[in-house]
Amino acid sequence: MDVTRRTVFKTVGGAALASLAAPAIIPSSAKSEPWVAKGANIKVGVLFSQSGALAVVENDSTQVVRFAIDEINANGGIGGHKVEPVIIDAKSDIKVYSEKISQLILRDRVISTFGGYTESSKRAVAPFVMARDHLFYYPTCYAGRECMQNIICTGPLSNQHSFDIIPYMVENFGKKVYFVGSNYVWPKESNKNARVWLEKVGGQVVGEDYVPIGGSEFAPIFNKIRQEKPDFIFSTVIGDSDVALHKQFLAEGFKADKTPIASLTCGEIESRAMGAEAAAGHFLAAPYFQTLENPTNQKFVENYLKSKYGGGGVTHYNMEETYLAVYFWKAAFEKALENTGNIEDVTPRMIRDLSGGIVLDDDISPEGKVWIDPDNFNMWLKPKIGQCQSNGQFKLVKSSPEHVGPNPMGIYPERGVCKADGLHTPDGKILKNVL
Repeated sequence: MDVTRRTVFKTVGGAALASLAAPAIIPSSAKSEPWVAKGANIKVGVLFSQSGALAVVENDSTQVVRFAIDEINANGGIGGHKVEPVIIDAKSDIKVYSEKISQLILRDRVISTFGGYTESSKRAVAPFVMARDHLFYYPTCYAGRECMQNIICTGPLSNQHSFDIIPYMVENFGKKVYFVGSNYVWPKESNKNARVWLEKVGGQVVGEDYVPIGGSEFAPIFNKIRQEKPDFIFSTVIGDSDVALHKQFLAEGFKADKTPIASLTCGEIESRAMGAEAAAGHFLAAPYFQTLENPTNQKFVENYLKSKYGGGGVTHYNMEETYLAVYFWKAAFEKALENTGNIEDVTPRMIRDLSGGIVLDDDISPEGKVWIDPDNFNMWLKPKIGQCQSNGQFKLVKSSPEHVGPNPMGIYPERGVCKADGLHTPDGKILKNVL
């Protein structure tokens, strides 16, 4: 059966729509205070984990934000104003995300924030961002099923991600797959999408297990995998757990050429942490790999790794998506400043409203030309699949010849269509900030 992104999928799941509470009333003094005063720095929040189970990935996202801001400031800043990062360690703790986003907005007066690596962290900050009509950039993959008006996402959605790797793995290794994921929203929602893509190509799920974030015990799961004999493993395991999964795969005697792991998360950072032997032979679906051969990426890799921020020794899809988020923000801020002529009049919502359709061309984006969808404020990109080599880097084995648009409601058409002003439901309603 031919599978296309325009296929009208059967209804999957019956989760009810949920809309966040109406914006909180903000004192008039807060409304009148400019986000950026004349002559002052432009403050932005940086809310990633530099400690805990998620730090293996999120710490490098912090560093690449600092790197991008240094680049911007070295070239004159924005409208003659320097950009100043306000950096907070989220400590891999959902409570910290929810507490610190409020601090960044109300106390530190940042005009936008970059942060998060898990769906849970995005949901933790969402109520505060939306209640204050603020702006948050979420620079990693997520499953969709959301339509939010104050969050810009620069990572791939499932229709730009698992849609590609599932048929690739079935075609090359076989139809039986075992799902292993971290135990939170994104892996479970991603697996709902993956089941749809798998059904379309005649595949079969022979098992499904989840471990806590930070969990490292996979022996019972590998015992089940040994019994079920899948053709490949589909992994949505993240952070330190991802490293443990691959190490135990090797220790349990499994071979990547016989039962490879197909991941949505395991890139160069994780490969470096686990060692090339544990990483080699497995697959990753991502828009970016360090090995992409184009002048902009080669310059990005060289400049980042030789900078004071490049101590991790590699670049990575999540870092690159974070880097793109900063430059999308810069372009929208400059557009807002051009429209108003006065930096004191620029607001977070103005930046968001002017972000739709903004393009980062090949000379800025390491993965190649990308742009923000003017309706749902996710990114158009070219999906890719890489196989990890013995040096921990990825060989590109498949790349989409065309850009693929984001479809947040890909397997939930009954929910409606995500537009700039909200979710347009089949019964004619427009719902704001739908999770």
